[in-house]
Amino acid sequence: METPPHSAWPYPRPDLPPVLSPAEAEHTISVWLLPKFSMLTLFCLLEPLRVANRFGRDLFAWQLLSSNGEAVVASNGVRIEVDGALDAVVSNDMLMVISSYEAEATVTAHDRAILRHVAAHGGMLGGLDTAPFILARAGLLEHQRVALHWESVPAFREEFPHIVLSAARYEFADRRLTGTGGAAGIDMMLSWIEHDYGPALANAVGRQLIHQRASTREDEAPGAVSGYELAHLPRIVLKALAIMEAHLGQVLSIPELCQLVGQSQRQLTRQFVTHFGETPKQCYLGMRLDQARRILADSRCRVTEAALATGFTHLAHFSRAYQARFQERPSVTAGRGTR
Repeated sequence: METPPHSAWPYPRPDLPPVLSPAEAEHTISVWLLPKFSMLTLFCLLEPLRVANRFGRDLFAWQLLSSNGEAVVASNGVRIEVDGALDAVVSNDMLMVISSYEAEATVTAHDRAILRHVAAHGGMLGGLDTAPFILARAGLLEHQRVALHWESVPAFREEFPHIVLSAARYEFADRRLTGTGGAAGIDMMLSWIEHDYGPALANAVGRQLIHQRASTREDEAPGAVSGYELAHLPRIVLKALAIMEAHLGQVLSIPELCQLVGQSQRQLTRQFVTHFGETPKQCYLGMRLDQARRILADSRCRVTEAALATGFTHLAHFSRAYQARFQERPSVTAGRGTR
């Protein structure tokens, strides 16, 4: 079949698209899955490639890898069989890393050496959701703008303060590709398809997926005030939550908060109790503890560092409040997610 020009991609093949082998495709994407990875992220990564193969070209093949070649259990409990071990990756492949919870718990020095080997031989490396932690630990994100899941931003910033974090859904430059994961993976892969094959193909794939491409890579900050549903809240409550979020490390007193909001403490308390069943002080404490938990779960920060980063000057007070909220000591959280 004659290859169509980039500007005139045909209608999709009427037959089911073939599952290509690396030898048959122009590009091969190896996907390293870490335990508890997000299946949504995996699907949003692969589906644009599958659909692109329907448009008359044998463009993409993929293989799923695990650290040891054994099946991997996703965060939803589904067991996914893989094609091989990470050792099987070809140096000039694109290697995408997908992780979510406890990203680094099973990653070894040997695994990181493989990542560095791929990079040294010109391969493209990507990390989705929390996987930028793994790439950064291997020294592969220096001088890069990095996108990752918003919940992991505080921990990443604490541990890698020299790496520039992006508010975008994905970043693609210098043979590095990082993204927030989830549905943002569709836009990320459409962008890559457009980069290599032009906008006609990317737009056609988007239509097949019933996906309206984002007009910008910038997120709309779903976690701008993390942990709270913002719709229909009074403006004064939104302002108070935003100020709290901006002062998780340098904590304000409630009278200082009320002064910045322009509301009396009695009025603000009534609003918070009405909408959250908690006082402003209780909400503020919960936000700081949630931030501390993200830092401990996603980084190698010590308990003391996480406490100080969220405005706790007395470690005993922090530990008691943490255990009351999460039913475990902060040291347990810190020890579970990293190695």
